[in-house]
Amino acid sequence: MSIYDTLNERQKEAVRHTEGPLLILAGAGSGKTRVLTHRIAYLIEEKGINPWNILAITFTNKAAEEMRNRVDNLVGFGAESIWVSTFHSACVRILRRYIDLLGFENQFTIYDTEDQKTLMRDICKLLQVDTKMYKERSLLSIISSAKNEMITPAEFEKNAGDFRERRVAQVYEAYEKQLKNNNALDFDDLLIKTVLLLQSEAEVLAHYQDRFRYILVDEYQDTNTVQFQLIRLLAGKHQNLCVVGDDDQSIYKFRGANIKNILNFEKEFAHVKTIKLEQNYRSTGHILQVANEVIRNNRGRKEKTLWTENPEGEKITYKQFDSGYQEAEYVAESVKEHIVQGYSYHDFAVLYRTNAQSRLFEEKFVAMGIPYKVVGGVNFYARREIKDLLAYLKTIDNGQDDLSVRRIINVPKRGIGLTTINRIQESALEREIGFYEALGGLDLIPNVGRSGAKVNSFVAQIEHFKEVATTMSISDLMMYILETIGYIEHLMQEDKVEAETRVENMNEFLSKIASYEEACVDMDVKATLSGFLEEVALVADIDSLEEGQDYVVLMTLHSAKGLEFPHVFLAGLEEGLFPSYMAISEGDPEAVEEERRLCYVGITRAMERLVISCARSRMIRGELNYQRVSRFVKEIPTKYLESGVSFKKETTFSEYLDTDTSQTKSYFSRSVSETNKVKQFTVNKNDSLAYTIGDRVNHKKMGEGLVLDITEGGRDYEVTIQFDSVGIKKMFSSFAQLVKVEE
Repeated sequence: MSIYDTLNERQKEAVRHTEGPLLILAGAGSGKTRVLTHRIAYLIEEKGINPWNILAITFTNKAAEEMRNRVDNLVGFGAESIWVSTFHSACVRILRRYIDLLGFENQFTIYDTEDQKTLMRDICKLLQVDTKMYKERSLLSIISSAKNEMITPAEFEKNAGDFRERRVAQVYEAYEKQLKNNNALDFDDLLIKTVLLLQSEAEVLAHYQDRFRYILVDEYQDTNTVQFQLIRLLAGKHQNLCVVGDDDQSIYKFRGANIKNILNFEKEFAHVKTIKLEQNYRSTGHILQVANEVIRNNRGRKEKTLWTENPEGEKITYKQFDSGYQEAEYVAESVKEHIVQGYSYHDFAVLYRTNAQSRLFEEKFVAMGIPYKVVGGVNFYARREIKDLLAYLKTIDNGQDDLSVRRIINVPKRGIGLTTINRIQESALEREIGFYEALGGLDLIPNVGRSGAKVNSFVAQIEHFKEVATTMSISDLMMYILETIGYIEHLMQEDKVEAETRVENMNEFLSKIASYEEACVDMDVKATLSGFLEEVALVADIDSLEEGQDYVVLMTLHSAKGLEFPHVFLAGLEEGLFPSYMAISEGDPEAVEEERRLCYVGITRAMERLVISCARSRMIRGELNYQRVSRFVKEIPTKYLESGVSFKKETTFSEYLDTDTSQTKSYFSRSVSETNKVKQFTVNKNDSLAYTIGDRVNHKKMGEGLVLDITEGGRDYEVTIQFDSVGIKKMFSSFAQLVKVEE
């Protein structure tokens, strides 16, 4: 029996069509990974393609590892020559070899989110940027968006329209300059610098085009503009490009994903073959019917309908509760009931639109003794002690990384004060050299005083670590550093109780190093400090889910993509929460369509049982809000719902503002006093506003902010404000009741 006999007819067609551009529209649970891995095997076994000439790219480390294992099992000998990696990992491999052509050193450091925030704080301080008006997170987000569209600092400045944009342009330019000085790249740079390298160096481009004659890209609907450019460059010569994706699962626009990459694939490449994979192997019939009913309301999509040979299964359970507390209580009790029936905790997942929704579920789970894990919490590698150890390793690997050097110069305490550190930093900036280089020339820095000897001792210690690193394994080096600097003793002096947890984390970190070294032995490659630091830098939150651990998973819908669970609770299906208020108020059909795709993703995570729930009232930002049922629930035919409820026709946002709330009032008249009845939503549009763009305004809950934009609608003014405390928000003037702050 051939390995290809396990495939259905559409899958076989996708595997055997090897020449030219191929678009595989793979619906949720349709076996796309199986198709990709079997296609690789077919290329090697049936077409005689050298494994060296195959590149397979996906998005997460977990997906890449799964694909790697499947390819190894199918192909056997020669599989190690195939590049199976994430976009970022593939780019790192290319840049490690050729980035010197762009003016960087090959031993560059990769900055994670925390490193970026630290660097941005330094830049804001240097440029005297008001961080109340310009939040560091917002600045990084704007810069990331610009990079994803291949917009340079010079282009950004050229197109800057107002004072705010010109100020951001200054920050962007300084941010890029400091990255270069530190010989560091952020995550966006890994992609951008690779594209720039291939565009500017014809020989490098020719090398990789000849190397990767067959390219396969997973999750193509999640690619951004830079990733599209990268793939187009690599596939430019041979055109043997196979992309797999599902436009109905494109949910990462906020990260720069461009759904047009998959919708317009047939326009961008000539003679494209398109194959649809619509048979689902994951879910029951009822779950798929509900998913189809919801997603077909989107107009910007390629038509496809999921079907399955699985049983119809249970109808979808729909529950509407009086409050968010009751919703969480029901979920916890339902989990407990099923555990008694023989299910495991890891069979359950609670999915929601926003991180803030996890709190009620966590409280109920704790009260009822239900083990759980919140995906998207504090990343292991962002913990203080782990950041300290990584900073030592990064400094040894790349002494130009100012952030790492400054982090550890006084850890453990060496008596090097902040005043001394600032003087050294100022001298480095004036002389346009790195911080670590400045440490070696203290005679050129005035008023260092007695701290000079302590700084020299630190430099000598780092140089010693660099020397021994050439002869030690990474594990031995890390142990040697810990013993030499007395780091554990340092933690014990600070807080003995907390130190125990930190030591446990460090032991886990040492285990991670050992695992990396063992993996290198298995792959017959050399374990290097640079390689280990790359692996750590490219770890995603979702990869932290441990195999075999028995707990209920709590996560946002964005985090759930690619996963599956026997039982799924899809919570908070309310207008303004899901779809979000921002998506509704923008008046942009594409924004609501992305929210609907997010709902589709949530539904199709369920294998056997799906529970959809909402609440009539919910506490949001300290205020009791009365909620309406989400339009996505109303799009589900009642014949698929266990409760058999009926819904009115879809309501527009304008109707939502003026809607009669008699049903809500009727409910609350039974449970609260007359004085606490819900207020009726009405809009009284003013002829004009007392403030304009550029004014400072005050909101009774969110405080002061800067008016960025005002859009006049038929029923109200939509005002965009950059709040000092909560960032950018859009709101209607009649509800916001903003007051101009007089100068």
